[in-house]
Amino acid sequence: MDAIAVIFRKDKDGVFALFPEIPADYYGNLCETYQHIGQHSGADYRGCIHNSKQATQKEYADLLHELRMIGYENLVIKHRASPEMHEKRRTAAKEIR
Repeated sequence: MDAIAVIFRKDKDGVFALFPEIPADYYGNLCETYQHIGQHSGADYRGCIHNSKQATQKEYADLLHELRMIGYENLVIKHRASPEMHEKRRTAAKEIR
């Protein structure tokens, strides 16, 4: 299984995971995100980064455990997405159209 980049952030609603390489729409504009409540959703990466703070390991531990329990086994924790990650998301979106 390929490694999956994940970025843990927190805002007023709690801790969430951003998957900058996984598209949540057909154009790759939105990335996949996951929270305890609401679970999978699409999100604007830049907006999420702007409106949240980096979560600490202690803050995201429960969410990381939940992600592993639902099948995200090979997660690589990052602090920010690289341009290559965004390009990978856009390319993946083209493949599902």
